[in-house]
Amino acid sequence: MTESRSTISTEQLPQTIPVFPLSGALLLPRGRLPLNVFEPRYLAMVDTALAGERIIGIIQPDEDAPDGPAPPLRTVGCAGRISSFSETEDGRYLITLTGICRFSVLEEIVTTTSFRLCRVTAEPFSGDFLVSGENDVDREGLLDAFRAYLDANELEADWDNVDAASNESLVNAMAMIAPYGPAEKQALLEAPDLKTRAETLVALAEIALEHESSGRRLQ
Repeated sequence: MTESRSTISTEQLPQTIPVFPLSGALLLPRGRLPLNVFEPRYLAMVDTALAGERIIGIIQPDEDAPDGPAPPLRTVGCAGRISSFSETEDGRYLITLTGICRFSVLEEIVTTTSFRLCRVTAEPFSGDFLVSGENDVDREGLLDAFRAYLDANELEADWDNVDAASNESLVNAMAMIAPYGPAEKQALLEAPDLKTRAETLVALAEIALEHESSGRRLQ
């Protein structure tokens, strides 16, 4: 089993981080998520992150929870570090978050900031700081499902880059770009290990293909 350690540890993740609620968005450890930020509260969030440890949590709203003064959040998200930043002439921020680790929300902090803050822990996801499980992935089965999905939707892929990617990079990139809904994205996020995430991707692709072959699309 191949393992390499991240540059940050469980103890080094801040206990309180700003969170960016995004439905259907997915960030995974060592994945890269580009964001176009334009709402004033999230511009302020990025300013605050840049002035500090450059960390922002990506988390989905919990669509099944009772309504409140602010959309309730899922209990699991992923922390990312701002790894690139630029500002457009019309005042938008174009940033890229590089995933660090998943986190569990302990509580949302009452704050006067326009953006939301949560107290979090990475303790349940300490394995995120290691690149592991490379040899546990059925790469051939994953690629077969990927090819079938691309063919069914008349899409192309850069197969040279796909062939050169590690199993973790391949699985996580596919999970992040896959056009699935919030529930499916959350299932991919909360998969306990790389093997399970790959198997979930294959299952979702097979369901999508079945729906498309019968004239329905996965919502």
